[in-house]
Amino acid sequence: MDTASLLAVCRVHELLPDPEGSVGVTAIDKRPVEGPVKVHKLGLHGDIQASRIHHGGEDQALYAYSQADADYWANELQRDMPPGIFGENLRVTGIETTGAVIGERWKIGMDVEVEVTSPRVPCATFQRRMNEPQWVKRFTEAGRVGAYLRVVRTGTISAGDYIHTLFVPKHGITVGQWFSNPNLEDMQLLLDAEADGEILLQSDYHDSFEKLLRRNGVEA
Repeated sequence: MDTASLLAVCRVHELLPDPEGSVGVTAIDKRPVEGPVKVHKLGLHGDIQASRIHHGGEDQALYAYSQADADYWANELQRDMPPGIFGENLRVTGIETTGAVIGERWKIGMDVEVEVTSPRVPCATFQRRMNEPQWVKRFTEAGRVGAYLRVVRTGTISAGDYIHTLFVPKHGITVGQWFSNPNLEDMQLLLDAEADGEILLQSDYHDSFEKLLRRNGVEA
């Protein structure tokens, strides 16, 4: 297995006009930065989210995407997929993002610790950014969504830092698995893990649990 490491740290380069979006601009244009970058509870120092209703907050402080998934899209689309193109803050290698278990914890560099929280849900802004027809549909069907991260311990990170897996919850449900096939059995595993104090689910999960129960004709 390859050594897990941080290939690039990306933050907003400039706000781009997005007249079709909810706030008129987008911060999806992330690009690699050189040198050490401070990591706060709400993400990278100097990074922003244009629409804080749909992005950001402590449960989505960072977005990580793997080089393996980027390589898949480079082959599919026959174009380069440089770090930041997916709007990610962290381009990583040797470690799963889509295949990371919900609640999994990593140590990046000397002091930063993060926790995997949820999958990325593609939106129309993302499709406009990629300029690919039916991008939301293609991205969804491929299921290579990457992972949002909660910052457990702040500090400083740089491209080239090693990533160590500190903890993997026993429930085994990955962000990709939940994104592509949410079901009652996995929902119960996540609820049990939360009740046992093994993980802390962001509130969006409980909203999706209620919808899942209704779809299956089960009273909450």
